[in-house]
Amino acid sequence: MQKSSRRQEEEVQVHSDLKYSHRLSLYDRPPTEDITLEEFETCAIDRLYVLSEIESCYARNRPFDELKKITKSQCEKHVPLDHNSAITKARDDQRRKDITGHFVLRLAFCRSEELRRRFVKAETTLFRIRYLDASERERRDFCKSGDFDWTQVDESEKSMYAPQLKAAVPDADAKEQYFKVKWTSVPDLVEKRRVFLKDGWAYVPSREQSSIVFQEFQTRLEKALQMTAKALPRMDEDTRLEPILANLSQGFIAGMGSEWGTSENTGEGIRAEMVDELAHKHFPMCMRNLHDNLKRDHHLKHFGRLQYGLFLKVLGLSIEEALAFWRRSFSGYTDDQFNKQYKYNIRHSYGLEGRRANYPAKSCQQILMNDQPGASDSHGCPYRHFSPNNLQTALLSMYSPQGLTEADLPEIMNMVRAEAYHVACTRVYEITHATQNVRKGDGIGSGETITHPNQYARASMALEHAAADGVKVEADGDIVMS
Repeated sequence: MQKSSRRQEEEVQVHSDLKYSHRLSLYDRPPTEDITLEEFETCAIDRLYVLSEIESCYARNRPFDELKKITKSQCEKHVPLDHNSAITKARDDQRRKDITGHFVLRLAFCRSEELRRRFVKAETTLFRIRYLDASERERRDFCKSGDFDWTQVDESEKSMYAPQLKAAVPDADAKEQYFKVKWTSVPDLVEKRRVFLKDGWAYVPSREQSSIVFQEFQTRLEKALQMTAKALPRMDEDTRLEPILANLSQGFIAGMGSEWGTSENTGEGIRAEMVDELAHKHFPMCMRNLHDNLKRDHHLKHFGRLQYGLFLKVLGLSIEEALAFWRRSFSGYTDDQFNKQYKYNIRHSYGLEGRRANYPAKSCQQILMNDQPGASDSHGCPYRHFSPNNLQTALLSMYSPQGLTEADLPEIMNMVRAEAYHVACTRVYEITHATQNVRKGDGIGSGETITHPNQYARASMALEHAAADGVKVEADGDIVMS
């Protein structure tokens, strides 16, 4: 008993030392500290990595156990939130980042009913996973602090409705506690007939208390987003924040994968004569389309050259090989025409002319949202910018040799109709790499979805390199010995 009492005293001291005493939050109090513009954006981006992966899981109809595993993995990478017992961790800093990221994303996703719906669904799922992962003490302390609109049913009322409560919860014993809430607070339990209803009240057993908490979280967030939307016009006057919020609101459409865009992620060097074979075996549809159009027309317009050229650069094509590749591809031009019209831009993209910047390859989000293609353009994302009929024809034409069939098209097109374009691309990757032991739901490893064309190509090339050596390929394309 003395040890137990001492442990409780230590836990109280641990809680009292924290500015943010609870790991779980209803996000009913916005952060009040001063933060830099960089931190404003970073906190939101890190959280968006997690939320976009949750949305991808829903688009792929993953079971909840898989969704939970993937979400926890993403949280550990981007928004870790340790338990109160982890006294060696910077728990206050973690919770401050968590709360800041949430409120910044509220500003980004309150702009339309559709964005609000998707944000609420992803945030409620994240909260649910964290709640289920919390200790009994954390849940209890959180519920005590949350000002939930429920009343604990006393013993006399339990006795009065004992038969009805027993009928609703047949396996409940005499010690089961009940909470009385408005029936509209637990529509899921009412639908499943797992509560006793009386005069507009639902009698919820303690084992189902989480349903009340989840519904309360969702309801409060929906109301908060509507209030934020009304206040947003005043925020639009701040020219520093508007571009950040506009960019964040696109995160659900293409996921978050910008770290794949720099030349630090290049694989082995490739030569100009290798590109055609690589395109047919390893390129995502956007780059395969550009390559096929370049072969057919011996030319690409500006945005097509930019999108494809930066992709090849990060893939490992050196400036010398790039000049050789583009000169060979533009076979209808004389050397003089090529040098005057195109050589400078190729060198510029490698940082050898003009500003001499190391330009990154374009991510899925940039391809989807920027520089929209016209009727005669080849750049963009086929999953978004092709008509349904043209997309299906192109998929079969490009990927039938790798195992994609007409039977796979309905599933892919359902993802496209749901605007989960990068998820559709990931499914194509799984289908075309099934012979290399990539199963449905694996993504590019650990269930991760594709968010960058170079991510697709590198993972595909790594699988081929690993096949003969009996090694395992990680989600980032790295090869490790099994």
